[in-house]
Amino acid sequence: MKLKWIWRSAIVLSIIILGYLFIWPSDLQVTFKTKAIPGTINQAIKLWANSLEKAEFIAQKDLEHFSHKIWFNDSIHTYTWNIKALNDSTSQVKVYITDQNNSFSNRLSVLFADTDFEKRSKKALTELAQALKEHVENFKVGVIGIDQITAKYCAYIPLESSQVNKALKMMENYPILNNVLAKHKIELDGAPFIEVNNWDIQKDSISFNFCYPIIKSDTLPQIDGILYKEIPNKQAIKAIYNGNYITSDRAWYTLIDYASKNSIEIKQEPLEIFYSNPNMGGDELTWKAEIFMPLKE
Repeated sequence: MKLKWIWRSAIVLSIIILGYLFIWPSDLQVTFKTKAIPGTINQAIKLWANSLEKAEFIAQKDLEHFSHKIWFNDSIHTYTWNIKALNDSTSQVKVYITDQNNSFSNRLSVLFADTDFEKRSKKALTELAQALKEHVENFKVGVIGIDQITAKYCAYIPLESSQVNKALKMMENYPILNNVLAKHKIELDGAPFIEVNNWDIQKDSISFNFCYPIIKSDTLPQIDGILYKEIPNKQAIKAIYNGNYITSDRAWYTLIDYASKNSIEIKQEPLEIFYSNPNMGGDELTWKAEIFMPLKE
């Protein structure tokens, strides 16, 4: 009886080892928790990967599932990310790591000792976990709930960029709008804002209008590159964002998450109103923006 039990245990163990060596989809799996929602983690991981000496984004199924190639000297590692929200503020991150050139030897070695591959991977993910922690400490998002986007007439410049370059595009075009409107003595009517027309979540790219609200007039001048339009009243869910405007899109993910949890149908076309002037510097956590996500009509 004892011998039969030993044989069965040996067979099961052999199947597990063979499965790990030849079938398991990765050489190493690491799991950790972080205080952020999936959309914020998605963007923070991409920022972290872009900060490495050599990394390449591969593909994204959705915000919770995407992958990178990362080079460590002569090794190419594939990082496959799987993010799962645990509650309103905490998510679990699983990453499956494979060394493209040394997969079998890594799997075999990991069974018996700590390898350079394992140490290097865990070091990289420890750095990522710290970067994530610091990232979420640098901004705040508070959801207000259902509110109104107030109707405004505006002068605007249509722009396209990646999400991360949104603030840079605004800075590049700020002097154009500001100086031209001042030159023509066009009266302003509130804080500048952006109106997103198209948001490609898979590619992290947007097309948007950079707008200055103005007093409507029959004598507005025709200026190359600057257009005029009416922003109508719209119902929307609203959040207050505090932090650097480079990462104000983190509030977009918060509003999507809020809408999903509260069965609110929205159009993923955020509108952001900026109440602080980044050129003045100061504590970024005191910078304020109102972020709206329009309801479906």
